[in-house]
Amino acid sequence: MADAGTEGPLTGTRTAETGAAPLEAGTARVDAWIWSVRLTKTRSVAATACRAGHVKVNGERAKPAQQVRAGDEVRLFHAGRERIVVVRRPVTKRVGPPVAAECYVDNSPPPPTPVEAAVTGIRDRGAGRPTKRDRREMEHLRGR
Repeated sequence: MADAGTEGPLTGTRTAETGAAPLEAGTARVDAWIWSVRLTKTRSVAATACRAGHVKVNGERAKPAQQVRAGDEVRLFHAGRERIVVVRRPVTKRVGPPVAAECYVDNSPPPPTPVEAAVTGIRDRGAGRPTKRDRREMEHLRGR
């Protein structure tokens, strides 16, 4: 039988067994939430992204301990792609992919196609101006 005050992992509160003070109802740390809904592989990566300024909550840079609640917009630039999500349900424990998908609304632009993501010609520094042959190869790669 559960103790009074014990909540499930999806409620955003801690159990009475731990003795820790309960969190404000319906909130979660932004780094923990990003990790919990599987936008990053580890919580450490999520916290590092916050400290580097790659996470914004409602348009403002977010520190790892900033609280998010339902309705907040979280923008995460990770792995060369910007993810724009709206929090539906703040969670503090990592959940499976089906549950994670229910915790946010994804408003991200579609990922780039393989042609768009292809690496364009990168020249060595000091290699000088491209030759006519190099230019033709670059145009061929770009599909022109």
